[in-house]
Amino acid sequence: MASKNLVLCGKVLKPHGLKGELCIACYADSPFFLEGITRLYLQKEGQKPKPFRLISWRPHQNKMLVFFENIVGRSQAEEWRGAEVLVREKDLPPKEDDEIYLYELLDCRIYLSDGAYLGVLKDVQVHSGNEVWVIMTEDAKEVLFPANEEFVQEVDLELKKIVINPPEGLLDIYIG
Repeated sequence: MASKNLVLCGKVLKPHGLKGELCIACYADSPFFLEGITRLYLQKEGQKPKPFRLISWRPHQNKMLVFFENIVGRSQAEEWRGAEVLVREKDLPPKEDDEIYLYELLDCRIYLSDGAYLGVLKDVQVHSGNEVWVIMTEDAKEVLFPANEEFVQEVDLELKKIVINPPEGLLDIYIG
C-alpha cells in the first residue's frame, strides 16, 4: 500500500465500453460503500497513487463500473488495467459496531486455539469472493489461511490479536 492513509478497496480489471468506463473488482462487502465518495486513487505497480475525481459508479455483475474525470475513451482506460484502487481512510463510510475493515487486520498477531503463536497477518487477498489471509511465520514461511467464520475464533483489534482454528492438515502443508 502506498500511503498509511490510503486503503486498498479494489482493482481495475479492464475498460468497459468505449467512453472510458472502468470495470473494477471491489473488495468491500457492499458496492454502496462508494456512496458519498468523490475521489479515488489509482496506483500502477511501482508508481505513486494518482487521485481521480469519481464522476459516477454503478454495480455490474458483482463488480463496479466507474467513470473518472480525466479518463476519456477506451485507450486511456486501458492504461489503468491492473491498477489498484485506493480510498482515503477518512473517506470510508462509518462502520457498524460489529464490522471490521480488512486493512485493520494487518499486522495482527495470529495464535492457534491451543495458544501457540503462528505469525503475523501480512496481507488479505480476496479470490472469487473468498477472503484469504497471508500469515508470515517467525521463520519466514508464508501460510495461506481461508478466513471464514468457521476457522476464525476471536479478533481483538485493540490487542492486535487473532485466534484461529485452521482446518485439519492445513498447517502441515506450509510448516510440515
